[in-house]
Amino acid sequence: MADARTELVAEAVFAALADANRRAILAELTASGPATVTELAAALPLTRQGIAKHLALLLEAGLVSAEPGEGRRVRYHLQSGPMRVAQQFLAALARDWDGPLHALRAHLESS
Repeated sequence: MADARTELVAEAVFAALADANRRAILAELTASGPATVTELAAALPLTRQGIAKHLALLLEAGLVSAEPGEGRRVRYHLQSGPMRVAQQFLAALARDWDGPLHALRAHLESS
């Protein structure tokens, strides 16, 4: 279905998305744009340490990038590439299921 690189990227994305806090961070970045750990902590019910821990995993999955800013501040930006890989992985999986599901539906409707 997919090459090894695609599968590794999709695996990292799905692992990152498995946690509700990481999904909340991604949603906040989507809604408000690039943000620092402090800004994310002000918008979400998580500590700065918690945000930093989750951002490290999101960085590892390639879903965010870190841009050094003024002083020690780092702004985190969404990265859409890994999400597109995961979407393509899911689309291919869905295509693989479409035929059998249509056949099952036809069988059940004819019974």
